[in-house]
Amino acid sequence: MQSLIAPDWLKGHLEEVTVADVRWYLSDLTLGRREFLTGHIPGAVYLDVESDLSAAEGPGRHPLPTREEFAQILERAGIGNTDFVVAYDSSGGAIAARLWWMLRWLGHENVGILDGGIAGWQQAKGSLSADTPQRAAASFEVKEPLVIAVDRSYVQDHASEYRLVDARSTERYYGIKEPVDSAAGHIPGAINVPFVTNLAADGRFLSPEALGEKYEDAPTIAYCGSGVTACHIIFAKHLAGQAAPLLYEGSWSDWAQNGGAVSTGA
Repeated sequence: MQSLIAPDWLKGHLEEVTVADVRWYLSDLTLGRREFLTGHIPGAVYLDVESDLSAAEGPGRHPLPTREEFAQILERAGIGNTDFVVAYDSSGGAIAARLWWMLRWLGHENVGILDGGIAGWQQAKGSLSADTPQRAAASFEVKEPLVIAVDRSYVQDHASEYRLVDARSTERYYGIKEPVDSAAGHIPGAINVPFVTNLAADGRFLSPEALGEKYEDAPTIAYCGSGVTACHIIFAKHLAGQAAPLLYEGSWSDWAQNGGAVSTGA
């Protein structure tokens, strides 16, 4: 199975996969769920960034639950080890990449992202449903992780050994604008690669070849505002066939809140 799922392929294999809708918006935390209830890919389950893909407490605005806690969330949603999961959003894959990363964090390889998200699905004339599926509880066994998260101390101690990539907008990286976190700017030494630059003009991912030219295959730590959109960088390097970057779990929200050094500008 491929990691990047074409809408036309999904239309022909909808009964063979488990579809997860993870639409979410920083500006309106309940809009994604409301959109799901209005219309979603038939059979899709909804997983919320705030309550399903994050813990209540921990570093940053979207700390990770434990791997065991997340496995239990998946079980309640009816997602098990035998399922091939296709995640989609309306944000160019930025939120879907968080679920893709978290499943791989549990050792689950059978997961992909719908290229183009719900817009791509509708452009392919895929239907929408307002029915909320009732799925039986599943069994999910945690296995060896395929990706790794690191904390603030690790970044502070080892940043010089890695490419440090900031996935946020250039305005936030430069420190021109900071809508949510306690300081404006970026971690010293980080380079800015806004996650949207992984996408073509039509909102779909660049080719593996183009992504391979875009990224150097070097040890990398990816971060963003809270550890969500940084997963888009990790997914892009995965498509390029490169080694998986480490994810700074708390990201800028953790760094800024705890007095980390701040740089601004280019």
